[in-house]
Amino acid sequence: MIAAVTDQPLDLLFHVEHVSGPRTGAVATFVGLVRDHDPSVTGEVVGLDYSAHPDAGAVLTDLARRVADEPDVLGVAVSHRTGHLRVGEAAIVVAVAAAHRAQAFDACRALVETVKAELPVWKRELLAGGTHHWVGL
Repeated sequence: MIAAVTDQPLDLLFHVEHVSGPRTGAVATFVGLVRDHDPSVTGEVVGLDYSAHPDAGAVLTDLARRVADEPDVLGVAVSHRTGHLRVGEAAIVVAVAAAHRAQAFDACRALVETVKAELPVWKRELLAGGTHHWVGL
């Protein structure tokens, strides 16, 4: 299992390779990218600054462990970025392996939604023109 909060760029293939094995019939993945807009904010998003609580790594490990412990799940890899990200960069990568696609899809989606709801990570959206907007505070 991989669960990391990191300031380094995220690599989807690394995550997929980590969860793949001879029993794996499916790997479901999710990559959350920095986009150039936020429907709740006026203005163009030009980047994000992510910050994390000091316990974020331990929280992410716990969230990943909950999914990894499910009987149909064969492997879990999840990483979340911190620091400055440009539009188009990956903020989160998730890969979940299972014997069958439905199990992999369901577990991947559940982990993404749980991370979004429970991981103590906040983002500051940087807007064109120099203003910013905090999300998650």
